[in-house]
Formats: sequence, C-alpha cells, structure tokens
Amino acid sequence: MSEYLVLIYGDESAMANADEADFKKMMDAHAEFGQRNSSALRGGNALHPSASSTSLRHDATGKLVVTDGAFAETKEALGGYYLIEAADLDEAIAIAAQVPAPSGGVEVRPIMVFD
Repeated sequence: MSEYLVLIYGDESAMANADEADFKKMMDAHAEFGQRNSSALRGGNALHPSASSTSLRHDATGKLVVTDGAFAETKEALGGYYLIEAADLDEAIAIAAQVPAPSGGVEVRPIMVFD
C-alpha cells in the first residue's frame, strides 16, 4: 500500500460567502466522505484562508524573505487535504473523486518514501 496526499482546492470567496445552510451541506458531505472512506484515511485537515498564510523564500543573495500571503496567487487556493492509503494510483483517484470540492477540484500526489 502507498500513501497519497489529496489536496483540495477551491474558490475561497465561495466559502466566505456561503450561508449557514451551504456550509452545513459541505461539512456534511466531508463527514460522509470520511465515513465512506474511513479505512483509507490516515489524516486530513481544513486550512485557514490563504490570507492568513506566511510565505518564505530566499532571494538571489540567499537571504530569507518572509512575506504575508500565499506562495502563489491563484483563483483557487489550497483549502485542505486528506492523507489516504491506497493500493495504487487508480485506487487513490477513485477515493479522491469522492472528495467534495464544489468550487474547485482536487490533486492527488504520491507520498515520497525514502529508504
């Protein structure tokens, strides 16, 4: 079995403008996803909006530069993730296809193992 990170991207303004019923619907969908896939789930979390992030980069001289905000500005921001275990990429995709992402999409990336 291998581990995969399922990254959940979405339009942050859609969530910020969601009413209580829409928010509950999304949270219920994630709870249902978790119940349906409990044997494959190894972890997961929602993230605060990208405006709360801090990015670190090194400039051309090697000096660390710390800035407020996301590493890259995009229409869809990383909003959360699940760590799953699957037999192969096909199984990981089948699980990831069930992740609720009404205003965006998901990305599946294998976890690198160092021997």
